[in-house]
Amino acid sequence: MSAPGTRRAVVTGIGVVAPNGTTAETFWKATQEGVTVLDRITREGCGHLPLKVAGQVPSFDASAAIEERILVQTDRFTHFALAAADEALQDARLGRADTEDAPFSAGVVTAAGSGGGEFGQRELQKLWGKGSRHVGPWQSIAWFYAASTGQISIRRGFKGPCSVVAADEAGGLDALAHAARAVARGTDVLVAGSTEAPLAPYSMVCQLGYGELSPVADPQRAYRPFTGDASGFVPAEGGAMLVVEDEEAARARGVPVRAVIAGHAATFTGAGRWELSRQGLAEAIRGALAQAGCAPEEVDVVFADALGTPQADRAEALAVTDALGAHGRQVPVTAPKTGIGRAYCAASVLDAAAAVLALEHGLIPPTPNVADICHDLDLVTGRARPAPVRTALVLSRGLMGSNSALVLRHGV
Repeated sequence: MSAPGTRRAVVTGIGVVAPNGTTAETFWKATQEGVTVLDRITREGCGHLPLKVAGQVPSFDASAAIEERILVQTDRFTHFALAAADEALQDARLGRADTEDAPFSAGVVTAAGSGGGEFGQRELQKLWGKGSRHVGPWQSIAWFYAASTGQISIRRGFKGPCSVVAADEAGGLDALAHAARAVARGTDVLVAGSTEAPLAPYSMVCQLGYGELSPVADPQRAYRPFTGDASGFVPAEGGAMLVVEDEEAARARGVPVRAVIAGHAATFTGAGRWELSRQGLAEAIRGALAQAGCAPEEVDVVFADALGTPQADRAEALAVTDALGAHGRQVPVTAPKTGIGRAYCAASVLDAAAAVLALEHGLIPPTPNVADICHDLDLVTGRARPAPVRTALVLSRGLMGSNSALVLRHGV
């Protein structure tokens, strides 16, 4: 094993539960084809709300993947996390048995912005409708931001560093960076990522104060960043989990290295201050590139934050050119999330998963539902673009003001 301080963090497994696919394979197939699954919200109790369009995960059977004793004490966002973690660990050829002799060598880090709103709503309805005797004991933990981290670690017997990033959207990338730092300090493997389930009525009412939410009821036009009629973003549920481990340990196990987590940086510019996010996001990009030892012209694709409001889109487009110079106007930019919605903390982890797959396949996925770009960006639209992709830059900004940038390199 390599010594702490010299260890390089790599991605060896991917698990996905998303509106366009409930495995990494189906997610990538739909993503590269530019499939859009945004639709009118069908969740019970949401029909009267002004928010009409979202990215919903269809046909997800939690009982098929998770034991009943765990199901009854967890929320939908944790069900997504457990299923995605199972797939990621299987992809990386890891499991509970692999860590029985060294349980402290494996850990978990997740990011969460909304927590278990659906479980919480159900228990509060029991409290006010039937009384306190009808509230279950799991109410105290199922809603909690760290619930997914706890349930994954307990289920798998992982006793290494375990944590949660409770943050806005940029927290998804920060969680992956946190995992990479843990590997550099000596932990062999971490399950890292984010899942969200913000489409229960209680959760949706909490979102209605966001001025950046799209009020458009037409699913084909509700989320169209970087265009002249950009009107905001559409929320989504789902997410992704990645296995992040020490490169030397992975190669010793004979597991393919799918990507290298090469660099990350984060800044904070304040809630709703999108004009300032230009400077903050550009600084995060520069910091991530510096940590990766990557020149701007080496970036082969940018996965954009793509908030979908004119001011925020303009700030991001300018931040890319500020940080990458002339190359910022030439590098392909994509935002696959316009086909599935913006799943808060999980949105950037889904982008990271798509970026790893783009590196592997030499294919830049398109930005669904978007045309007539009004910013100086080479936005990939229509069809996927074949390209030699060796370095991907993933960007994320949060509604509360965080900015984050992550550099991924090809694994070979």
